[in-house]
Amino acid sequence: MKKIAIYDTTLRDGVQGEGISFSGTGKLRVAERLDALGVDYIEGGYAASNPRDMAFFRDVKRLQLKHARIAAFGSTRRANIAVAEDPGVRALMEADTPVVTFFGKSWKLHVRDVLRTTPEENLAMIRDTVRFFKEQGKEVVYDAEHFFDGYKDDAAYALDTLRAAAEAGADIVVPCDTNGGTLPHEIHAIVTAVEAALSVPVGIHTHNDAECGVANSLAAVRAGAVHVQGTINGFGERCGNANLISIIPSLMLKLGCDCLASGADSLRQLRDVSHLINELANQRSWSKAPFVGESAFAHKAGMHVDGIRKNPQSFEHIDPEKVGNMRRILISELSGASNVFLKAVEMNLQMDKSSPEVKQVLQELERLEKEGYEFEAAEASFKLLIQKVLKAHRPFFGLEGFRVIVEKNDAQAPCQSEATVKVNVDGEAEHTVAEGDGPVNALDGALRRALTRFYPRIADVVLTDYRVRILDPEEHTAAKTRVLIESTDGQHTWSTVGVSENIIEASWEALVDSVEYKMFLDEQAAEQD
Repeated sequence: MKKIAIYDTTLRDGVQGEGISFSGTGKLRVAERLDALGVDYIEGGYAASNPRDMAFFRDVKRLQLKHARIAAFGSTRRANIAVAEDPGVRALMEADTPVVTFFGKSWKLHVRDVLRTTPEENLAMIRDTVRFFKEQGKEVVYDAEHFFDGYKDDAAYALDTLRAAAEAGADIVVPCDTNGGTLPHEIHAIVTAVEAALSVPVGIHTHNDAECGVANSLAAVRAGAVHVQGTINGFGERCGNANLISIIPSLMLKLGCDCLASGADSLRQLRDVSHLINELANQRSWSKAPFVGESAFAHKAGMHVDGIRKNPQSFEHIDPEKVGNMRRILISELSGASNVFLKAVEMNLQMDKSSPEVKQVLQELERLEKEGYEFEAAEASFKLLIQKVLKAHRPFFGLEGFRVIVEKNDAQAPCQSEATVKVNVDGEAEHTVAEGDGPVNALDGALRRALTRFYPRIADVVLTDYRVRILDPEEHTAAKTRVLIESTDGQHTWSTVGVSENIIEASWEALVDSVEYKMFLDEQAAEQD
């Protein structure tokens, strides 16, 4: 198996993306998780950039990393300054990391217009900086910034910049598609030429401005690159960097490469790593993310689901468990008997694909979707629907009534919301009232207060998302609304749906399903024990 070194730059290049940042503690958690995943290098930040990055280089030494090597990032010495006197070079030394990565210019346009120096001085800057860090005992990664644009402008000079780094002792040279506009066939041809011209190992660093970051990285590996730089979830400036979450499984499962410390065991951590780093960066995980998204192995069309039931390879390019993901069967008006059957199997319900109950579920599904219900994003509500059709659903409580009051007494003061709920549990009535930030929040509080005495564990449930969709906007304020609520108890996460011309009633439906689903999960767990 061809060994490919994975170089993660989420903590440096990734945080240059709009809206991306990590706390000091968050950066350390990212480093620990990347090390556990088995990447080879973790670039911790720009040494001369800010105090937080320098604090990371200090604090990361306390972590007991098992595999990854920490790299500090910087640039060549400045023009006409001795390397030992350059502030950026000194900052890289102060970072005290085993690996030093720095960039230099490959494109004469940058040499002339940005550095405002001569091509010869630029080559000297590269040589001097590499030689300095090698003399200090560092592993040196040389990033050739704007290499592909420079190569297309003047191939001979671009290659000379790489030779300058290689001849001075760089451990690896990394052509960078900094503007992110190069296409895969160009990457392959140019990396092939670089491989032929140099004896030092070659890497690749791409951006995603033409949405080719992943494809370009794979093309470079096919051309001989043995080191791939990128970020988790494709974080990065403008359109982002090459996404390691897609690159790693493509290398391992498609190209047969070895690129994580523990191989297949590491790969099964991929989905968890993606979600954790999104959480630490305060980003919502993309449901359609390849390999790790909720929709990556979600099947909706009845024919596709029937094929999956017979042979998963018919409509899945890999086994989802290999990247820590799972198959999902979606339910909609496009569903067939196989969708309902496999969803019942997920729920451990006894149901035959050809049974009349399957037909009943499909008929009820079609009726409800005509009214505006949608169960693709509300699987908990669909599972309760199946139970009701199978007469297996036991209502945990009955509603005797609820009332919501929204009051505003002062033009400058916020509205006051209050909800009253009366329920019946096994013949015993409970009548409660609660205030909230809004009518739905108050209703949620009153319902929980009414039921907690009978079902204490619903106190664990937290609403994590609340979405409203207007189904027929031409009806204006009389329009029918669909409410989707996402809930979690810390162990499971589920979504429920409600539909009504009255947004409060739609919210109530979704709230009731959310609470009942929690009770259903607890009852199921008790039966298994």
